[in-house]
Amino acid sequence: MFHAKAPRVTPALDLSVYREALLFLVTAGVAAPLFFHIRVSPVLGYLLAGLALGPQGLGRLAGRWSWLDLFAITDIESIDRIAAFGVVVLMFTIGLELSFERLKSLRKLVFGFGLAQVVASTALIGAAALAFGVKPQAALILGAALSLSSTAIVAPVLAENRLRTGTIGRLSFAALLLQDLAVAPLLFMAAMLARGGGGDGLALGLALSLAPAALAVAIVIGLGRLVLRPLFHSVAMTRNAESFMAACMLVVLGSALIAAASGLSMALGAFLAGLLLAETEYRREIEVTIEPFKGLLLGLFFVSVGAELDVSLILARPVLVLGALGAFLALKALATFPLARLFGASSGVARDVATLIAPGGEFAFVLIGSAMASGVVDPLSGRIAMGAAALSMMALPLLGKAVATLAAGRRARALPAEALVAPPEDVDRRVILVGFGRVGALIAEMLDVHKIPWIAVDADAHIVAAARREGKPAYFGDASRVDFLRRCGVETARALVVTMDAPLANESVVDIARKLRPDITLVARARDADHASTLYQLGVTDAVPETIEASLQLSEAVLVDLGVPMGYVIASIHEKRDEYRKRLVASGARERPGGSRRRPKPRDG
Repeated sequence: MFHAKAPRVTPALDLSVYREALLFLVTAGVAAPLFFHIRVSPVLGYLLAGLALGPQGLGRLAGRWSWLDLFAITDIESIDRIAAFGVVVLMFTIGLELSFERLKSLRKLVFGFGLAQVVASTALIGAAALAFGVKPQAALILGAALSLSSTAIVAPVLAENRLRTGTIGRLSFAALLLQDLAVAPLLFMAAMLARGGGGDGLALGLALSLAPAALAVAIVIGLGRLVLRPLFHSVAMTRNAESFMAACMLVVLGSALIAAASGLSMALGAFLAGLLLAETEYRREIEVTIEPFKGLLLGLFFVSVGAELDVSLILARPVLVLGALGAFLALKALATFPLARLFGASSGVARDVATLIAPGGEFAFVLIGSAMASGVVDPLSGRIAMGAAALSMMALPLLGKAVATLAAGRRARALPAEALVAPPEDVDRRVILVGFGRVGALIAEMLDVHKIPWIAVDADAHIVAAARREGKPAYFGDASRVDFLRRCGVETARALVVTMDAPLANESVVDIARKLRPDITLVARARDADHASTLYQLGVTDAVPETIEASLQLSEAVLVDLGVPMGYVIASIHEKRDEYRKRLVASGARERPGGSRRRPKPRDG
């Protein structure tokens, strides 16, 4: 006898599982563009959105009107775990933009200025806390926690305001990197103080805590050098964009987790992985692949910071919270300013660095939270400190705008009058020379011989001023800015020639120009064959490697001096040049995973 099978009951969909994710996507898709249109930093937009949607905003009103619960972020811990990866991905991309050589050049700033800034800030803030009756151990923790700044906010603010590559950016980044290195020892110090350790025990414990950290750094660097290039070569050979994306995320998360397992910050592990990949030919493609993840995860991080702001405490004790905010900002700036001056910054730059570094950071919440849980810091002092830190982080985008305005004013006052002339806005079909040093000037002379109109742009105001005094059409500006390239007429130009001697700067201009004008003739100066291959990957029409051209010219001179007929020498040199060029073009094509980048077909001969 057959029994009818009972119908399967589909469980009701639990929308609360998806609520936080849905609210964040609404924020990213609606609120962020709105803030962009009203010219407010997206960082500030995410922070305010988190405040509005969090437990102190709609979450508080949901107690009265239950339907508002659908639009409120109530489970902050659930998004905190994902939001933490925003800082991890940010540090990975910062590592991609650096290299070990460039980091080596910053070592004095990192271990000199950065370390001195943390020690001086901790001492001043801790002394102030002591003066207000806070216990010595708690004062030490509060001083150390508030001496840390927010990499997750300062780095985007520097990039957004184009301050990352100057003295302000170098000093700020040096301090931020040292602070990330200091997180593990500071957390260990907090744990030792909670157990009542001190003196020799604390010093020995701190030394021992650095051993697994040093081992983790060695593992990340060692494995990275052995594995990363072969891994990405293997993935790139598949020409599968999804596999390349998976490899990127594996490297980011794997390096972060290795660091976390050894007591370091996850962000530092990802930064080391980025440094290792910065020296490979896959750097640009990784940047493009990881960029959307960085933006979304950082947005989620900022939303979580805004949601955690304790508005009730600020309203209940405004004098205490705002007084703590003003005091720690002033003391931290007071510690940073003279140190920046000591390390060669002008008074204006030192003031700007102190302004950006003064606000608190995300690790302050971790450090103070663990100290409150262990009883080292009393709840009221901890909540006041965290409230002040959160408010300072929310003020950072506005402080960044102020710093950028002041920096632009200083640059304008320092520029010669000739460098202030703006590029013409006509639509002549000119050649645009980016970089007007010796190479750019020689190309301009050859263009004049053939009566081809041109303009030159350079970021060195003195070069531009000297050229304009000679009657040359040179203009001051940053060619990596889309609006500046458009002002120079890139959309109607006959060709763009990039002649700067900085490889990364050349790559940036090439990448932007090719996206603006897929059909433009784009010729770039390359440092060597590897750099030329990267430029072909980015879409140049021709890349001219300095080392290969020098070798070809030397070969030509030797052969002619040995009596080989000139015509035969020139023909053989041209043949060898074409051979090298085809090899480099093919190399650039192989390095484009999934065919994600397009460039014009190379010309034969």
